[in-house]
Amino acid sequence: MESLRETRRLLEQERANDARRALLLTGLRLGDRALDAGCGPGGITETMADVVGPEGHVTGVELNPERVAEASLRCQRRPNLSFLQADIRGMGLADATFDYSWSQFVFEYLPERLPALAELARVTRPGGKVVVSEIDGLGFQNWPFPERLREGTQRIVDALATKGFDLFAGRKLFTEFRQVGLRDIQVHLLPFYMVAGAADDRLLMDWEVRFAALEAVAAPFFGGLDSYRAYCREYLRMLADPDGLKYAVLLVTEGTKP
Repeated sequence: MESLRETRRLLEQERANDARRALLLTGLRLGDRALDAGCGPGGITETMADVVGPEGHVTGVELNPERVAEASLRCQRRPNLSFLQADIRGMGLADATFDYSWSQFVFEYLPERLPALAELARVTRPGGKVVVSEIDGLGFQNWPFPERLREGTQRIVDALATKGFDLFAGRKLFTEFRQVGLRDIQVHLLPFYMVAGAADDRLLMDWEVRFAALEAVAAPFFGGLDSYRAYCREYLRMLADPDGLKYAVLLVTEGTKP
């Protein structure tokens, strides 16, 4: 999913979705030392910095060095915000560093999620919060939704699974939070998008970039590039249909470090 268009897509996605609501709902507070694990270009990291205020501090951790550079440049005037290039499965940070550790849209990419979740718990202080936000079942919640589009979407799910990507990671995190010993676990169901009618240009661009990025992985599951692109065009027409309903959900899982 790496490209210049992907950076733009991530920032537009972050602006369109109410991350602040999820952050406040799960306990991010003024003065907290907070972690944004897998921060990408830093859009949500900035929102976190606004919430914790000048008395707090936010550390954004990102594996991609280009994204770290982009985020650092965009946020260079924010003294309560810093960025680190690292893998969230082994960040090299001290134990019990943060009051609140957040990660969004990262765990779906991890073939093994428990090591990353254990790492988030390790760097969180006792009594602090670990929060993971994931889309669950993206692409399937549409009506009308012709069977050929449903079958095509399942082919993409199958293709992604060969690369360790789990489109249904969100629903599995409650169990995994328990497995790493977090307590007082809650799961919040929030909208990722809700479109009654035709999707706007931003959402259509979001899907276009996804489809383009997935060509190499998904096309073989359609028997070739032409068939895959035909599916993508039909899916985009479905999103633009003024008579249809389209939605996707976030599952935001929070737990407390004992």
